[in-house]
Amino acid sequence: MTSSPTPRPVLAVTLGDVAGIGPEITAKTLLQHPDLRERLVPVVIGDADAMRAGAERAGLDPGAVRVITDPRAATNDPDTIELIQTGESLASVPVGELSAAAGDGAYRFVVEACRLARDGLVDGIVTAPLNKAAMHAGGHTWPGHTELLAHEFGVRNFSLVLSAGDLYFFHLTAHMSLQQAVENCTPERSDDVFNLAGAFVRALGKPDEAIAVAGLNPHAGENGIFGHQDAEVLAPAVARARERGINAHGPIPADALIPAAVRGKWNTVIACYHDQGHAPFKAVYGDDGVNITIGLPVVRVSVDHGTAFDIAGKGIAREASLVLACERAARLAPGWDDVWQAASRSVTTTV
Repeated sequence: MTSSPTPRPVLAVTLGDVAGIGPEITAKTLLQHPDLRERLVPVVIGDADAMRAGAERAGLDPGAVRVITDPRAATNDPDTIELIQTGESLASVPVGELSAAAGDGAYRFVVEACRLARDGLVDGIVTAPLNKAAMHAGGHTWPGHTELLAHEFGVRNFSLVLSAGDLYFFHLTAHMSLQQAVENCTPERSDDVFNLAGAFVRALGKPDEAIAVAGLNPHAGENGIFGHQDAEVLAPAVARARERGINAHGPIPADALIPAAVRGKWNTVIACYHDQGHAPFKAVYGDDGVNITIGLPVVRVSVDHGTAFDIAGKGIAREASLVLACERAARLAPGWDDVWQAASRSVTTTV
């Protein structure tokens, strides 16, 4: 957080993988949605040449890109894209192709955004999509944005959270194989995610909000017929959470819980593994969803889609999710310290 909160939080918007749609959707977001400037001050962290090329591909003015060196120098002019250059030019990166240079760039953009946040120069981070394979090719073997951000901020208790409106999908595990996810559904991790979810709903002013965990196995184990984790790990975690004052429920079979959540019965859900939460969420909400990282000292919100190499460079990528991410980050930033303080009181071993 900045030392003195401002009416318009300053947000570091990382450009993502420049071979993908990040530059295009960033240009559309910042130049075609001037109303955003009434609620936030966006500062792009990325590459000026890639940003100009993205603006041009989107049919917008590449001359709108203005390089600055300090977020405090941002004028928030709706006709400009104010950008902090990070590293050497990426003008030679081919669009729509896996590129180690682009992966390295995407990594550097995130690291710089985290540094600015640690130094109190920005109030939050918004991320355009990166490509995990490209980042690995560039020498940075993080599973994804979430884990890299946690490393940069030195936190161990965090969760990937998908959100649409008032609905929040926490994740017990995220970027790992299904086998690893089962192994990492531990009592300790379950306790920590319930603590994160409980802290978050309290920060939203809803301390009695019901929080439901999906069963890991089909039918939540069906009394042990389909697996033991639901009865031996998740159910006791629910009981412990209730003892701590968290309105926890479950485990509930995922095929019953998630449709009920979509219909409004549950606003806060804990999925046990990546696709248990991501697949139904994206099927229902698409561009209306965002990805929030709970457990960092500053708010971070991302689009809920990937780099879309198949359409990159065509100027047709939709910016709706990035616009929503900026709006959500601006809304959450002023009260984020409450979430951080609560989350920092517990630790976890893995996600």
